[in-house]
Amino acid sequence: MAELINFFETTGFFNITYGYAIMIVIGLVFIYLGIAKHYEPLLLVPIGFGILIGNIPGVGLQGQGVYDKGSVLYYLYLGVSKGYYPPLIFLGIGAMTDFSTLIANPKLILIGAAAQAGIFITFIGSLLLGFNVMEAASIGIIGGADGPTSIYISSKLAPHLLGAIAIAAYSYMALVPVIQPPIMKLLTTKKERQIHMKTPRLVTKQEKIIFPIVGLIVTCFIAPGGIALLAMLFFGNLLKECGVTERLADTARNSLMNIVTILLGVTVGASTDAGKFLNWSSVKIFILGAFSFCIATAFGIIFTKVMNLFLKEKINPLIGNAGVSAVPDSARVSQIEGQKYNKRNFLLMHAMAPNVAGVIGSAVAAGVMLGILGN
Repeated sequence: MAELINFFETTGFFNITYGYAIMIVIGLVFIYLGIAKHYEPLLLVPIGFGILIGNIPGVGLQGQGVYDKGSVLYYLYLGVSKGYYPPLIFLGIGAMTDFSTLIANPKLILIGAAAQAGIFITFIGSLLLGFNVMEAASIGIIGGADGPTSIYISSKLAPHLLGAIAIAAYSYMALVPVIQPPIMKLLTTKKERQIHMKTPRLVTKQEKIIFPIVGLIVTCFIAPGGIALLAMLFFGNLLKECGVTERLADTARNSLMNIVTILLGVTVGASTDAGKFLNWSSVKIFILGAFSFCIATAFGIIFTKVMNLFLKEKINPLIGNAGVSAVPDSARVSQIEGQKYNKRNFLLMHAMAPNVAGVIGSAVAAGVMLGILGN
């Protein structure tokens, strides 16, 4: 009987608390949204399942959680806590990304830069809510809607907030199709939504090869602190465009990207132990994350409207939302919304320019913050 009692005390049924139950429900919601609603399933399904793993009661007591040194999950989680996974994700993104539209119409990079205002406004808001400067910098990156960058900078500056920041960043990335359309409609007129954009010029192979090399030099001269992310992004793109390393590019955008996405998603989810995750700091991070995402979207649209005051060939402001770096979902939202008002409009190719500019911009912003605060 004593052995049976001891066994029962090690089970999840004995150690369950309200906190664990809440987190398990949240994990199930993530899985549901990924499978049933197709909201970033490649992210939400692994993260949701990871949340279940991290909130099985009693796991921590037996030394098997991500925070228990020596456990399998602990070593897999090192890729998150030490910042190994995000640069590998950026390598895969670079190998998948076509910068042609950005090269063909360089002024669109300004839209991606404008959307990064969400990062710095949220940084100030975080300070006002009582977070210290390191925490505020990490939370602010959520405004770029860039999960890997959020993880990378928080692992360096505020590792104790990593789980909440990562979940907030990926949650809002997944909810792009829900959050952005109302803001786009609110800030634009029907006439603006109907603006037709011409097909961009064809970009030469030489330009595509030169771009990642020049991009690396320019961005890393501006923000050396972001070199791990920026170098992998541009290197992956060079592998794709140079024409002689297709095997490496294929590995980066397929096998490697899939493996790292699985490991990152599951371990980030598993880091949301109820005892560490359910607190007022996490609530404030989620509120700030939603605020920053809305601000970034709004600034991208408003800046596009301002640009139109000085341009003969107008830009459809519906691509302004793509300045956040949720690739390619925010560009896809531009396309869907644009088609509702003008069937001749194909905004996806145009929206990809500020979209990839947003990826670069958020990495540069992270590099600037690391350069200032990381020393």
